[in-house]
Amino acid sequence: MIRFLARGIAILLVLLAGAATWFYTPDLPRAKLEAAYLRHPGDLVWINGTHLHLRDEGPPAAPAIILLHGLGSSLHTFDGWAAALSARYRVIRFDLPGAGLSGPDPDSLYTNERSIALLCAVLDRLELESATLAGNSIGGRLAWRFAAVHPDRVDRLILIAPDGYASPGFSYGTAPELPLMLNLIRCFLPRWALRPSIAAAYGDPARLSEPVLERYHALLLASGNRKAMLDRMRHTVLVDPRPLLRRIPVPVLLMWGEKDAMIPVANARDYLAELPDARLVVLPGLGHVPQEEAPAESLVPVIEFLDG
Repeated sequence: MIRFLARGIAILLVLLAGAATWFYTPDLPRAKLEAAYLRHPGDLVWINGTHLHLRDEGPPAAPAIILLHGLGSSLHTFDGWAAALSARYRVIRFDLPGAGLSGPDPDSLYTNERSIALLCAVLDRLELESATLAGNSIGGRLAWRFAAVHPDRVDRLILIAPDGYASPGFSYGTAPELPLMLNLIRCFLPRWALRPSIAAAYGDPARLSEPVLERYHALLLASGNRKAMLDRMRHTVLVDPRPLLRRIPVPVLLMWGEKDAMIPVANARDYLAELPDARLVVLPGLGHVPQEEAPAESLVPVIEFLDG
């Protein structure tokens, strides 16, 4: 019996080792990622002690708009918007630390306060007194938190399904507990396993193209990015947003995909109840990343807002 059990365990261990070898996903070489996703070497800059991938496009003297991406994403999610807006605006976007081609935070610190300080440093580096901020999801939370703390440096706000209110079952003031299994992505992240997570951000999953999926997957495999994403999730300590939202004096455009499965459009009511000057646009058929799923369609209310 013992010999039979030992043999069974040995076979199981061999199978598990084989599966681990099969699904093991190493980091990709930096040179390969830069060859595919870096437009120009000058887009890699040091700001506030952090290595950032930053793009600055459009007329330098034009009104500035800064685009902030969400968790697990990169500045490329705004490619469609940037191409259109840069004809009339100075369009600035950067990979948050530990995302895309930006290096991890040197102290592995991803708090709201750290992100706000970095955004201040970006404005200072680019010699901008103020700018319009547009942020998606976590980028939206960073945008409205920044506007609440530094209202003099924000002209307008565009919040695309912003994060900030605690979901049912979660509370303010405490860090989330991540499932232990989630830590496995540091070693195992085959592209097929990532597809459902990215497709869930689309109102129509068929719109998720293979090149876009490949981009998400490849940039998550940049050295340190998987750990940084987990650290950013662990450092997300939400505070009651209502007192902060009430302090934002600038005009706000709230944009939400009708089919957002990550932060439902019903959450817009909470923002409208607190923001002094806000309007809501619901985008039919779109999901959590409308700027990527349907760039031209989602840009229409943005242009109207900026021109208004």
